[in-house]
Amino acid sequence: MTETALALSFPPLMSGEAVTGLEDPFETACKRAVLGCDAGLVVYNLAPDTVRAALVFAPEVPLAQAMAMLPTCGVGFQNALGALAPPEVAVHLEWNGAIRTNGARCGTLRAAASTADPAEVPDWLVIGLELPLWPADGDGGDSPDQTALYAEGCADVEAPALIESWARHCLHWINRWEEEGAKHLHADWRELAHGIGEPVQEGGLSGTFLGIDEAFGMLLRDDETTHLIPLTELLETP
Repeated sequence: MTETALALSFPPLMSGEAVTGLEDPFETACKRAVLGCDAGLVVYNLAPDTVRAALVFAPEVPLAQAMAMLPTCGVGFQNALGALAPPEVAVHLEWNGAIRTNGARCGTLRAAASTADPAEVPDWLVIGLELPLWPADGDGGDSPDQTALYAEGCADVEAPALIESWARHCLHWINRWEEEGAKHLHADWRELAHGIGEPVQEGGLSGTFLGIDEAFGMLLRDDETTHLIPLTELLETP
């Protein structure tokens, strides 16, 4: 059995579907969601150079609240890698879904949903994860601000184990969010957040990243006012 055909193990209420070659798990997960697959489906591609996976949700709350699954899956990823990588490897999360490892960008999270209306309860929501294992240039990365997992002391972290761990930790945080609300998720995400208090550009605006509101919207302060950029601005068209 080749590595790309490995069947991974997921916790109860989750199931897995492997795709191979150039097939994008995020796009495949969106297609499965449109067709009415069960929530908890994890679609993954075990390519030798990149970790790619996507998780399907069936929200029961309006999209504005359901988008909390993006930072939820970000915290889940940090927990997952933290359980597998050496303790000196630092992971931080950008508001827009980008992942930073030891300070440099190293992959991203993305989101798509059946609707873009923040007030509407979506039929489905998909969160995707993409993480380079090897630098594109075969050395340290394309630029000082870009890196890859195996260039950061994580050569012993195997892609199958990372995807399984990500799913488990995401489920843990999903359950906490459903049972306890967003308080603990807020606290953990803020500890991992990159760029708070620093100048950023987002949504066509420039200013200082002050933090987030209760729905994880970005608070961006320019010379005149504070702007609120909702997480729904990050949605991709499936």
